[in-house]
Amino acid sequence: MNTIFITGIGTDVGKTIAAAILTEALQADYWKPIQAGYNEGTDSEFVRSVISNAKTIIHPETYKLKLAASPHIAAKKEGIKIDLNKIEEDYFKIGQRSTANSQQSLIVEGAGGLLVPLNEDEFVIDLIKMLDAKVVLVSRNYLGSINHSLLTATVCKQHKLNVLGWIFNDDYMNYENEIVEWSGYPKIASILFTQKIDAEFIYEQAALIKANLQSAL
Repeated sequence: MNTIFITGIGTDVGKTIAAAILTEALQADYWKPIQAGYNEGTDSEFVRSVISNAKTIIHPETYKLKLAASPHIAAKKEGIKIDLNKIEEDYFKIGQRSTANSQQSLIVEGAGGLLVPLNEDEFVIDLIKMLDAKVVLVSRNYLGSINHSLLTATVCKQHKLNVLGWIFNDDYMNYENEIVEWSGYPKIASILFTQKIDAEFIYEQAALIKANLQSAL
């Protein structure tokens, strides 16, 4: 199973949109193991609503937490502790379903950025390592995003993560290329801002990035 982990330079940078586009482009399965906050619907529900292909399976969350907060805080609020072993068990079950097709891809969407705490001792980056996943970094254009992008890239290098490249959200200026140059990680795609994110938009974006994505893999 080809596991690709979607992480961002922070929160609200468009990870779910990027995950949906990659899921559609690869006709992959999708999994968000930790959902924190779902008053306006879950990320899994959103991805299901914008996927056009018939092959994608949306796998259920391991942890579905009510509070929209850092996962370790949301879990503590419900009197539980996020256990990476439990997530690994679910990942193994997903892998068993995919044994018939060893080329099947699984898009895993993380919570926030690399150093978002999952419990008192472990972070999103520990989940990536446990899954031995390839990584796609999502950056969004805002004041400070260069710093956040390069800090994220630095952590990836320090931990020797297998980074496929960047997906940029929103309308970037020249520093999209500067982030690529300074980080040393290639660009997979740029997703321009749109007021309407629906199945048609996801399908169109998936078609645009398919060649770059397959080259990165």
